[in-house]
Amino acid sequence: MPVELWALVVALVVTTVASSVQGIVGIGFAVLSVPILSLVDPDLAPVPQLLVTAPMAVWMAWHERSHIDLSGVGLIVAGRAAGAGIGLALLKVSNDSTLDLLMAGIVLVAVVIFGFGIKVSRTPATKAAAGTLSGVAALVASIGGPALALLYQDERGPVIRATLATIFSIGIAITITARTLAGEITAADLRIGLVMFPGLVAGLAIARVFRHRFEGAHMRTAILVISTLAAVGLIVRGLT
Repeated sequence: MPVELWALVVALVVTTVASSVQGIVGIGFAVLSVPILSLVDPDLAPVPQLLVTAPMAVWMAWHERSHIDLSGVGLIVAGRAAGAGIGLALLKVSNDSTLDLLMAGIVLVAVVIFGFGIKVSRTPATKAAAGTLSGVAALVASIGGPALALLYQDERGPVIRATLATIFSIGIAITITARTLAGEITAADLRIGLVMFPGLVAGLAIARVFRHRFEGAHMRTAILVISTLAAVGLIVRGLT
């Protein structure tokens, strides 16, 4: 059944808001868009969002490419690959609700730790660990961003956005390739993604106007808030 016009309009608005948040903070698109659009119409999520985030991540990485933490990208991507393997193992021995609650608990503990100003140095070990946790969370709960953003939350905005966008670009490319080979991306997904694309462009334009205001404490607060929202969303999903 085709998606109704009103639902597509809602999808366009939600995409605009979610992409502006991601364009400012570096995370938040999936946290905001997937739960809302899944309720509006199941056909609107999650594949169309995946297709929209691909050009967004590539553009963000390229636009601020001079700020990419190259030393962290390789370790985090390797950690995400290992985390995906762990996530697959967890899916075999546990149910979705339990894993949602587990991931929510881990994210909330991290939010509390960082919220109290406890510093975690970015070393090869912590980058690999954050990548692994991100990989697990991305596979079992579709929220891989908070673990990485929390690790970088005391960095300057351009470093956070560019580094995370680079990592997301690699991960999204792998996911889209896998879904395409498995026949899990349909023509309807592509059409919905095209409808959402103007919202992506508008959101990134809005982000360019406001992101300079989100540095230091403001950026850290935004990351903590979005990470908390992600955890709360998982708790709600895990209990329903």
